[in-house]
Amino acid sequence: MNFELVPVKEEEKEILRNLLEKYLYEFSQYELEDVNPLGLYGYSYLDCYWTEEGRWAFFLKADGRLAGLAMVNDYPEAGKTDYCMSEFFVMYKYRRCGLGAWAVRQLFDRFKGSWQLKRHPKNLPSVAFWDKVVGDYTQGNYRVESRPDAAYPDGTPGDVFFFST
Repeated sequence: MNFELVPVKEEEKEILRNLLEKYLYEFSQYELEDVNPLGLYGYSYLDCYWTEEGRWAFFLKADGRLAGLAMVNDYPEAGKTDYCMSEFFVMYKYRRCGLGAWAVRQLFDRFKGSWQLKRHPKNLPSVAFWDKVVGDYTQGNYRVESRPDAAYPDGTPGDVFFFST
């Protein structure tokens, strides 16, 4: 399978919005969020990826097909770092084929510096994925903190990884 990490153009924003809805729906089982009156979750920072510096959005593609998304910014949630993985999503069909780990390595190589990324501790597939990918990439040179200041809407403190690339 051929993988690509493709920057999202502003004219492709609606495609990204559609993928974000799928991601947010899946994530709602952990955050316990409800849809808005239009039946959508919405992503309040979407437009900022084209109006503010320090935000980058990417499509993940497998054999030319949309397979997920990655969003990076320099607005850390839990302490000062250079970059933050704000959103990361691989659609079910493309999980366990290596796309997610490949895309993360590409992003870490592209954005050199100090990083943080947050995961919901109840999302056990995410816990296993990030433990493995960050552990492999950093050769175990990272730390994870349970952070009440980075809590999810359900009140669960976020697990935040800190490491350098």
